[in-house]
Amino acid sequence: MPDQTVLSLRDVTLSFGPKIIQKNISLDVRKGSIFAVMGGSGCGKSTLLKSMIGLLRPSVGEYHVGNENYWAGTDAHRTDLNHRFGVLFQSGALWSSMTIGENIALPLQMFTDLKPPVIRRLVELKLGFVGMLQAIDLYPSEISGGMRKRAGLARALALDPDILFFDEPSAGLDPITSARLDDLILNLRDGLGATIVIVSHELSSLFHIADDGIFLDAKTKIPIAHGSPRDLRDTCTDPQVHAFMHRERDDEEGNT
Repeated sequence: MPDQTVLSLRDVTLSFGPKIIQKNISLDVRKGSIFAVMGGSGCGKSTLLKSMIGLLRPSVGEYHVGNENYWAGTDAHRTDLNHRFGVLFQSGALWSSMTIGENIALPLQMFTDLKPPVIRRLVELKLGFVGMLQAIDLYPSEISGGMRKRAGLARALALDPDILFFDEPSAGLDPITSARLDDLILNLRDGLGATIVIVSHELSSLFHIADDGIFLDAKTKIPIAHGSPRDLRDTCTDPQVHAFMHRERDDEEGNT
């Protein structure tokens, strides 16, 4: 089956008032891809993700979800498109006053007409998929950081989205827990057919799971490379990209 583009940006500029974060962003995310947004600290990775989930309107350019121009429609139309999205925020972003099960149930209560017993069963299924069923009646403060990430992932899956966005999913996790989360992300792609956009600077994770991506440069404020993390590591000659992919200090930065 030929590649199908599910997300695309064309000549996008992201800014806060007069301050430009990134400009000239063009990219295509293929159906079933794990697309990495890469770059050093402060380059605008999370800002780009925020724009792609509808939290920041570009100052210039177009963003398409499938064949739909995301920002050209009404708020109601964007809300409908957002139902295709599931988001795992860096901290997990669970409500501390609610149990894990109640956190996962919340989107189903807000956006569906399902009865409580059906919602409870769906919550059990989502938590079972991420290996967290035993924590359904626990509070976020009662579980580990890695478990909170998996619970956040279960909530991202609540409405059966076909596009998932992850903001630094491995941040703060030990190597073993991080590797398990990587395997879970691969299972989402392979088992559910999800398309995934991931913001990360964890190289081992990027090399293991991502098959496409974009590299944002903080100095020039433009993307300077496209491709899978492995390909960029092995073939890209740009000094900034090479330094990042091989964990080297950039010469210009080191001399400042």
